[in-house]
Amino acid sequence: MPAAGAGPRPAAPDQAARDDLPIAPHAHDAEEGTLPPLAHPMRAFARGFIFAGRGLWYALRTQRNMRVHATLAAAAIVLGLLLGISAVEWALVFVAIGGVLVIELVNTVVEAVVDLVTQGYHPLARIAKDVAAGAVLLNSILAVVIALFVYLPHLWPLLLRALGR
Repeated sequence: MPAAGAGPRPAAPDQAARDDLPIAPHAHDAEEGTLPPLAHPMRAFARGFIFAGRGLWYALRTQRNMRVHATLAAAAIVLGLLLGISAVEWALVFVAIGGVLVIELVNTVVEAVVDLVTQGYHPLARIAKDVAAGAVLLNSILAVVIALFVYLPHLWPLLLRALGR
């Protein structure tokens, strides 16, 4: 942090070029030594989906828990199709799935940022990672509760029939 009264930090040599960009450059563009070309606003908007897709693919490729959650989400969708759940039940299932996947992505971001700014062990880094993981756990528990409310009424009669009652 600059000392009080030190003034603004000098701009990077290519700062003027960056200020004209319709979208903010991403870290992976800087790593490759390229900046996004000036583009039509709709093209820049569409390019944002590419960046988002890269983020989702990264999380699925590198985060074991994200793959576990995605697999369970697929199983929940298949089960919903087999049981013929209602539109409201589908909405609850997709809110639960979306919540778990989104918070898992946020957890991945927290872990990456903490690793970026922390060289070694720091108690605040541990707290940040633990709290983010706790958010995933809490959201996962909520998803299981929603699943019980949605699927159990459909599965219970099938279970009783299978047991001959």
